[in-house]
Amino acid sequence: MNAPAAPSAATPAARALYERVSHVITPFEWPDFEADVEAILRLKRERDAIILAHNYQSPEIFHCVADVVGDSLALAREAAKGESRVIVMAGVHFMAETAKLLNPTKTVLIPDPRAGCSLAESIAPEDVALLRQAYPGAPVVTYVNTSAAVKAASDICCTSANAVKVVESLGVPRVIMIPDEFLAKNVAAQTRVEIVAWRGRCEVHEQFSARDIRELREAYPGAVVLAHPECPPEVVAEADFTGSTADMIGYVGRNRPARVALVTECSMSANVSVHYPEIDFVRPCALCPHMKRITLSKIRRALETMQGEVTIDPAIAAAARRAVERMLAL
Repeated sequence: MNAPAAPSAATPAARALYERVSHVITPFEWPDFEADVEAILRLKRERDAIILAHNYQSPEIFHCVADVVGDSLALAREAAKGESRVIVMAGVHFMAETAKLLNPTKTVLIPDPRAGCSLAESIAPEDVALLRQAYPGAPVVTYVNTSAAVKAASDICCTSANAVKVVESLGVPRVIMIPDEFLAKNVAAQTRVEIVAWRGRCEVHEQFSARDIRELREAYPGAVVLAHPECPPEVVAEADFTGSTADMIGYVGRNRPARVALVTECSMSANVSVHYPEIDFVRPCALCPHMKRITLSKIRRALETMQGEVTIDPAIAAAARRAVERMLAL
């Protein structure tokens, strides 16, 4: 079946972009995005800007204006080697802070500074200090879903993609792992290292239950279930595969299941399905209200006005940068 035609008034560039996303964006929706897309493409050239977009961004951002897409680890690595003078983070605030940590001389913009994260908000540097007192000598492994101030109070960062590797790289019998309780418990099931967990949870992934997965299998026979490690351990136990968003995408690409369910944020399925229209994507998703604060119009406004610049206290930045760079060096 041919893709629906883009609106006739579209420029050749816009038509090409629409063809890319026509599987997930209807021709009736596209006119609402087209002007912003074309303006953003022009503004990126004028500002010498690059847009980094997380896998949870909506398709019109992910596929039409982003220069680099991926999970938090991929974005951190790209931020460390980018050459553009301006970085726009189509993600949440801690991701923009990480980009700034790794590019202190560049301008980093977050299109909506209110784009936060329940995990980042669940812990403060003072909590880290109390954990160190309670568990003397245990290094602190901090998930990147945290503020720069919390990273600065830590020993090393991790992502969901490399958490086990980071924990085991320290060569110690016990680590403190913050702030995601479920990620810590899921890592603990894969290593002999004792994991001391914090009580933070992702407001998206904590919504899923084992019962949801069982009901999904009943409703969609043969569906392969992929779960994010921020989900509760009982959800991970019910899934066929568990991994970061990048790991999920890799699994789909390698195995090409006829029917698949990505147990994570809503936009993941839409973004991945663009590349695999032949796969039936079941969508047991939960919406991240913070990611959805980032829109095309806000990205355009950020590039037009250069507002939303991310700044970090130099004293905090130096210590936080060490924790992130120590992770990237593994």
